[in-house]
Amino acid sequence: MAAIATLLTQSLADDPIAEWLVPDPTERRSVFQGVLAMEVDHAVDWGDVDVLLDMSGVAVWRRHPAEDAPVLSDHHLGTFTRGALPRFQQLSALLNGYRSDAPHHWLAWLYVARDRRGQGFGSALLARHHQVVDQLRLPADVVVTSENARDFLLFHGYVAGVPLRLPSGPRLWPLRRVNPRSARSDHVGRSQAGEPACGG
Repeated sequence: MAAIATLLTQSLADDPIAEWLVPDPTERRSVFQGVLAMEVDHAVDWGDVDVLLDMSGVAVWRRHPAEDAPVLSDHHLGTFTRGALPRFQQLSALLNGYRSDAPHHWLAWLYVARDRRGQGFGSALLARHHQVVDQLRLPADVVVTSENARDFLLFHGYVAGVPLRLPSGPRLWPLRRVNPRSARSDHVGRSQAGEPACGG
């Protein structure tokens, strides 16, 4: 799972939320390598992780509620975030305030490497798990960190909510997918999924 954490860490080089969380780029890489390794390991046991065969793309999903799943506490988070912990706590509080208590799946991360974009891989990763949530008759929620990611998900049947804003930080875009009939499949081959979803 370390390879997946590395892939996702690379995706955060210019991400506005990652920059807000950890302003120093060198420290940012170290912090997120640890945080993401922890999150991916947790999702492997208590959620779903879909990876392209060549490890160039990944989708990380969480299930809510995840009964019997251990809670990732501030102690766990503080192990990797060090001085950045207060901002990670602010992000977590914002996402928890938005997140529904009703059963749903949460898209924590969706990323396709830059040289693999535009070939439908982001769409394929989404479609794989959409089959799961559709069979369970559950919604899928996500919060993304860019307008490009928001527009990509809108095309795939998600509906945008009111933007969220961190204290003195950038905007976040919450989205929800409820009705599978609203999703279109003719965009495959032109996918630009490359902006990370926002973990939480």
